[in-house]
Amino acid sequence: MKVTIKALRVNADMNQKQAADALGVNVATLIKWEANRTSPTGTQLARMCKLYGCTLDDIFLPDNLTKS
Repeated sequence: MKVTIKALRVNADMNQKQAADALGVNVATLIKWEANRTSPTGTQLARMCKLYGCTLDDIFLPDNLTKS
């Protein structure tokens, strides 16, 4: 079952500032990812998987963002 980036963060009991700091991005970037306005890079997705304890297949990314 795929989950959103926001759901992964919430399930990890992290606020946006904590997650952004752990991922090495600013909060505005994380907010854009969670709102599906932009998409993380492959490296950022790998960091996210490590932080949240998931696999890339677990993360839901809208088709319009993954086909760039």
